[in-house]
Amino acid sequence: MANILEVVKSQKLTYEQKVFSLAHMAEDTLDVLNVPEKTSYYFEHNAIDNLFEGSAPYRPRYILPDYDKFVKNGSEFLQIDPPKDLDELLNGLMILYRHVPSITSFPVYLGNLDKMIDPFLEGYSDEEIKKKLKLFLNYLDRTITDSFCHANLGPEDTRAGRLILEVEREVQNAVPNFTFKYDPDITSDEIAELALYTSLYCANPAMVNHNLVKDTYSTDYGIASCYNILPVGGGAYTLSRVVLPKAAKLAKNVEDFFDTILPESLQAMGDYMNERVKFLVEESGFFESSFLVKEGLISKDNFLGMFGIVGLADCVNILLGEKGKRYGHDEEADDLADKIMNTISDFVTKFPAIYSPISDGHFMLHAQVGMDYDKGVTAGVRIPVGDEPESLSDHLRHSARFHKLIPTGCSDIFAMETTAKNNPSAMLDVIKGAYSLGVKYISFYEENGDLVRITGYLVKRSEMEKFKNDQAVLQNTTHLGAPNYDNNKLKDRKVRGV
Repeated sequence: MANILEVVKSQKLTYEQKVFSLAHMAEDTLDVLNVPEKTSYYFEHNAIDNLFEGSAPYRPRYILPDYDKFVKNGSEFLQIDPPKDLDELLNGLMILYRHVPSITSFPVYLGNLDKMIDPFLEGYSDEEIKKKLKLFLNYLDRTITDSFCHANLGPEDTRAGRLILEVEREVQNAVPNFTFKYDPDITSDEIAELALYTSLYCANPAMVNHNLVKDTYSTDYGIASCYNILPVGGGAYTLSRVVLPKAAKLAKNVEDFFDTILPESLQAMGDYMNERVKFLVEESGFFESSFLVKEGLISKDNFLGMFGIVGLADCVNILLGEKGKRYGHDEEADDLADKIMNTISDFVTKFPAIYSPISDGHFMLHAQVGMDYDKGVTAGVRIPVGDEPESLSDHLRHSARFHKLIPTGCSDIFAMETTAKNNPSAMLDVIKGAYSLGVKYISFYEENGDLVRITGYLVKRSEMEKFKNDQAVLQNTTHLGAPNYDNNKLKDRKVRGV
């Protein structure tokens, strides 16, 4: 009750943020999941973590509607006819987005915006289109007040894509988080360089290796939330994570870690995730009641569970602490990390996950990026901030080694010198080289820019300062970003040049 009253009285939360917080507290008063004693043990020691999903699942964590189907058919439930011009398209999307739920209560995926918009541009001048896009993008930023929201561009070079990138440099918004799907066989150098140039003004878009991830599912894929690679027309039921450094601290030694702690943690989390999926599918009524299902925008058969891992680097450094070997710098440390990842991957690809035909009846591995309360926990499989290799090429080779086993998303973030704006062709060379090695996802931001990537989402430095000074801020992800930025010393990211 004291926590509820604290939320009610808070002067740092907006009305909307209070409502979401109170709803989450109400959900956590329920106890509907079977959690065995062994699983509870690993939760209590933070070796596994449900990422604030709540105690009674009543909607999937991440939903990726088939927006192309909406554009073609409209929506009977929302009383929207198929759009005939650009105004009707943008207005229809704004209405639909309002009704797409997720773990954040906001849509985490807005579709392939350039492909949806491009067919509606005939007859408009660039300036007319840019005005409409600016209003549209500002609406999204001001009403989807959570940065775990993605829109996708590419891989084709389109007029809509170019104009969206141009407007992005003007509006400097934190929402949506854009990802450009880059494929050297499809994407022109011109629009790829424009995307990278834009990213150095507003940390948007990030770049995904389209050629490497396009066949992840039998459906098209979308990038949602932070950088989650998920099937369009479905999404993710749930995302829980193994916190590897916390697990390592429970182990007596390396042998005990592999023989007991890691397998028990993996089994506990797999069983727990199945419990969540079972309740969501069989008892919550979501898939029976949602108009998204009835109108064919999503299907239960296109959902899966994301099996997250975080803090690989810290885990290795703990296990090899007496030897002083460091992840990203020593062969023994990286070989141990490789063994850990292969052990986890082997478990996940064999563990039976219920109601998951899109992933052949299994969960899929994900490099989770961390939470605001994490201290000493490095995102996913990244090298810790402040301990990066001197050479960018060495850093990318290391990333490629550990991206290969992670199908639903892994990424690296690089702060760039201001002068990189002058050489987008060299930035593109970095992308081409990294993707040839097997890197899946990269994002850049300019070292002095207001917009900064925290773990995968975007926050403005100016908004973090307001929040630290006890002012209410529009985006609730600023609440997560401010402590994460300090806890994980993100200001100390190694600044790269080209």
